[in-house]
Amino acid sequence: MPPTDVTTLIRTELPRLAGSLRKVGELILEDPAAVTHCSAAELGRRTGTSQATVTRFCRAIGLDSYQHLLIELAQERGRGEVTDWGTAEIGSDISPDDSLERVVQVVGTADLRAIQQTIERIDLDATERAAQALARARRIDVYGVGGSGAVTQETETRLFRIGCSVRAWTEVHAAATSAALLTPADVAIGISHSGATRETLEPFEMAKERGATTIALTTDPRSALARVADIRLIPSSAETSFRSESISSRHSVLMLVDCLYVRVAQLTYQRASASLALTDHITPQHAAKSRRGR
Repeated sequence: MPPTDVTTLIRTELPRLAGSLRKVGELILEDPAAVTHCSAAELGRRTGTSQATVTRFCRAIGLDSYQHLLIELAQERGRGEVTDWGTAEIGSDISPDDSLERVVQVVGTADLRAIQQTIERIDLDATERAAQALARARRIDVYGVGGSGAVTQETETRLFRIGCSVRAWTEVHAAATSAALLTPADVAIGISHSGATRETLEPFEMAKERGATTIALTTDPRSALARVADIRLIPSSAETSFRSESISSRHSVLMLVDCLYVRVAQLTYQRASASLALTDHITPQHAAKSRRGR
């Protein structure tokens, strides 16, 4: 895995920043190399803000200081010349004339970075609390629509295989109906890149009102979905040409779902093992028979 670049971190955090903090981030992304020669005061002047704002920006993206930012930018620039894989830094832009080889390199590198960044920033305490809640849940609802709907269905598939009573809901009326029947013994998972999708937020809020434990998977920790949640899990994303953050974040979300799946299997070992043993034969039985030898 390549190290997480600070510019990738800034791109991930930028949608959640506003006003003067966003201006600082945008200027850094325009010319990261030039910023390495600026003082905090000079960067503040260039963005029409102040040295204090630059310092607040650094802390907002999880860095200790402006000096920390400069070090990260310099290290990223060094990796750009020769990365750990021994290849030139390729960036995230894809033009209509680029070769398939470049497309594979750009997309693959972006996805690996997003997953690596998610791993580095994962809240282990929140993940453990989420897994514990899922392991003891009487019933589990999973809400998500649109692009997140596919992840919602995948979450159901994983947890169902290890004996969880789980259902994915991708239609708001059915989801709200199910949410209204939840109890404090149940868990609701809301999956939304923006954390602002009304069709996901509505049943999620209802589940919260019913006393269910609520778990949000969203890239925006300040979103409405995150604010409602008892437990927040935050994946990262990395845009490329033709792919918005909502598309590229799915790999990171699925990585978090996989971590939950394995942890729940550990916590419910006997039940999970028995469930897997009872179902392992099903897929091989439906495999097409080879025509070899006929």
